[in-house]
Amino acid sequence: MLLLPLILSTVITLSLGVPHSRQLGHPVLQDDEDADLTVPELITKYGYPAEEHFVTTSDGYILRLHRIPHGRTSHNKNKVAFLMHGLLCSSADWIITGTTHGLGYLLADEGYDVWMGNGRGNHESRNHTTLNPDTDAEFWHFSWHEIGNVDVPTMIDYVLETTGQSQVYHIGHSQGTTSYYVMASKRPEYNDKIAAHFSLAPVAYMNHMTSPLMHIVASFSGPLDVLAELIGLNEFLPSSDFIEAVGSLLCADDEITQALCTNALFAICGFSPHEMNATILPVLTGHTPAGASVRQLMHYAQEISSGYFREYDFGLDNLAIYGQLSPPDYDLSKITAPIYMFYSHNDWMAGETDVIKLCDGLGDACAAHFLVSDDEFNHLDYLYGISAPEILYARVISLMARH
Repeated sequence: MLLLPLILSTVITLSLGVPHSRQLGHPVLQDDEDADLTVPELITKYGYPAEEHFVTTSDGYILRLHRIPHGRTSHNKNKVAFLMHGLLCSSADWIITGTTHGLGYLLADEGYDVWMGNGRGNHESRNHTTLNPDTDAEFWHFSWHEIGNVDVPTMIDYVLETTGQSQVYHIGHSQGTTSYYVMASKRPEYNDKIAAHFSLAPVAYMNHMTSPLMHIVASFSGPLDVLAELIGLNEFLPSSDFIEAVGSLLCADDEITQALCTNALFAICGFSPHEMNATILPVLTGHTPAGASVRQLMHYAQEISSGYFREYDFGLDNLAIYGQLSPPDYDLSKITAPIYMFYSHNDWMAGETDVIKLCDGLGDACAAHFLVSDDEFNHLDYLYGISAPEILYARVISLMARH
């Protein structure tokens, strides 16, 4: 662990700030038992209808989707919202903040038929027709490229077939935006199936991301077995010593802060103390982190090092796989469905300069980009922030109504 202080001294020093009173948002108390409930159990507990669906990809991964077909009192508008989670997250993250703050609930109350996807490898989609995730390394041979190129299109096709609709409103957070850009560029026919896409904390270019843990992975030059010991070999299983070492260097000593900084997701993405509702910590830590492959993190690390938004770099095998020495860039010109981006100044993963570069590269497809009004709004506040309904979700829902 002597390696960590040396590497961390080379990355941007970030302040987590101190908690202070807020005028926005009214967090709802959550029961501790919610940590042990499944997503359908959580949804039905709070009075909403819930469904669970499964779909199998062309390469054998069995994906689980969760559905809230309508709100507690609202009728379905015959409009479908498809929500895609970020790295180390799952469908649970759209609802665990409760009925007044969870975007899944809010959209259902607006009359949308809400579907929440799960990419391969998280604990909701840790299944395959022939491979065992606990014993077969091959199960984990994927990055977010496969999630975007295979999983998301497969789930969207299933949703459209089930609902009889021709388009979905696609909302992604973090990796959920990355996988959307992969799909819309590699499978351009899917642009016609998207009414509009909403990118919450868009991640594609990563030259200006500031996550210390991701910089550690990106800049690591030691033996691969040492890196594997720190973060895992196939499945992302970071050692507790590694996460605790990062947390102790970055976080304050109070109990809540330490609880979050020893959670792998928050160690990667950071958090804003004044946006964190401490009452949801039991249910949050019960569902998150939700799992991922090492290649998902390594693909992002390659983006940091290269400055490109491109496919996975297999090194010497690139020539055999791609027919060229370097992996191909994702062709943003093939993305045509309208995109609305939301970004913030205090985001460790989605740097403002990178978001603007992405928007420029998308041309007319980037309909608008919006800076969140709270300068301390962080990467995970798009999911868990106390003020997210007022300063973020309200605008998303308003924009959806225009399409």
